[in-house]
Amino acid sequence: MRILSPLSALLLAATALSGCSLAPKYERPATPVPPSWPVGDAYLRQSEAALPTVRYSDIFRDARLQQLIVQALVNNRDLRVAAANIASTRAQYRIQRGSLFPAVSATGRYSYTDRGSGGAGSSAVGGGGTGVGTGNNGGTGTGTGNGTVDGGTGTGVGNGGVDTGGTGGIVTGANGSGSAWSVNLGVNAFELDLFGRIRSLTGAALDRYFATEAAARATRLTLVGDIADAWLNYGADQSLLAIAQQTAASAERSVTLTRARLQGGISPRTDLRQAEQVLATAQADLALQKTAVAQDVNALQLLVGAPIDTALLPRSIEEAAPTVATLPAGLDSGILLRRPDVVQAEYLLRATNGQIGAARAALFPRISLTGLVGFASTALTSLFSGGSFNYSVAPSVSYPIFQAGAGVANVQYSQAQRDAALATYEKAIQTAFQETADALARQGTIDDQLGANRRFLNAASDTYRLTEASYRGGVTPFLNTLDAQRSLYSAQRTVIATQLTAASNRVTLYRVLGGDSLLEATANGPVALSPGN
Repeated sequence: MRILSPLSALLLAATALSGCSLAPKYERPATPVPPSWPVGDAYLRQSEAALPTVRYSDIFRDARLQQLIVQALVNNRDLRVAAANIASTRAQYRIQRGSLFPAVSATGRYSYTDRGSGGAGSSAVGGGGTGVGTGNNGGTGTGTGNGTVDGGTGTGVGNGGVDTGGTGGIVTGANGSGSAWSVNLGVNAFELDLFGRIRSLTGAALDRYFATEAAARATRLTLVGDIADAWLNYGADQSLLAIAQQTAASAERSVTLTRARLQGGISPRTDLRQAEQVLATAQADLALQKTAVAQDVNALQLLVGAPIDTALLPRSIEEAAPTVATLPAGLDSGILLRRPDVVQAEYLLRATNGQIGAARAALFPRISLTGLVGFASTALTSLFSGGSFNYSVAPSVSYPIFQAGAGVANVQYSQAQRDAALATYEKAIQTAFQETADALARQGTIDDQLGANRRFLNAASDTYRLTEASYRGGVTPFLNTLDAQRSLYSAQRTVIATQLTAASNRVTLYRVLGGDSLLEATANGPVALSPGN
């Protein structure tokens, strides 16, 4: 019966225990939100059973806006930062994964020692070679050699000490000189991962890498939504600018009219001053809107990451708003689990399980293996022949006998980190639910609000037309015309603001429902569920 050597037994035990892991098994927590969206007066009825698969071009249908989004996906600096973060965490994962494999180093060395030639009076008989082992610990060996009675050069072969990464012995003859050549391969302190400590750390690093990928998708989703909002804001500010220009022109005509009536003795000076107040207000709003339009362009350029062509911008909110479609929310709130920010939080939660496994494994002994294999000789021609081969194997076991409770505290710390990550994950889901419910509530009432504002605008426009005609006919005072003009101006601005709110609400629904950045969190990484990404 063949009996295994101690080294073979050690390797066999390591292989048998290599599948051992002390990390908790991951189970997705229960969703801490209702299974469906809220219902009531503020909400539209959802008829779709599930959220359809979409591209951003299905929601943002204007070709000009799509072109800006394409440019931003290439040039935006936040996306470049996200890409760099992915590369960074991927490299960190590969660094950690490298600990699962032995690090093999190769060394080659040549040495020459001259202790002077022998002369008269030398009493060396038969020579006495001395081998000096060189290595990290500088071991010393003994050797034998042949010299001459007359003090000639003697050469000896020493049994030099061999250490981690060491290189055989340097050999010299008595009263003479010598050379040594060596070539070695060594493994230094390779940890046999019997209790899964390194595998747990590697798994945690992999999950953090997956979380970074999901975060990049969240950045992309936010960017697309921000560009759409900025594009719509530009259209709304262009509409407000047009209204300010129209109001300023109307106010100038009113000032001209009241000045003429004042000079003709028909109207008092107060009418002229009130008309001048309306004109100054309109001129101030005109300057403000010019500033807003310029700032909208600057905001878009920052998002796109490059200068933009003004031909890609809308002329008004009336032109821009209808080009944004509504993304149906479906009936199941479970879609929120596929939002990229929620997927990111889930992978960070998974990573804490690996940290717990590593902390638990640290309570057990660590077994390391150091080995050296190589050739050493006093002549280059005989380096790879004869008895020049040598090897060394040095397993070691370390176990912390006393740490004053630090090892257990490390396990408790990793468990507390897991609890914090769990709460963060659950809050991410709750936040996503609240954002979606708010957007759905706004969607359910915005059409009624917009309809009421438009009816008010029609009434205010008719009132202004009638009161101005009455003033010109001398029937009503100018104060009535002034009030009607202010009411009309406010109604026009309100309708534009409501149109912007309605269009922005559709952008918000795209963003909070995950848009075209939906992901499925799997053990092998996030899987995109939308086409064309």
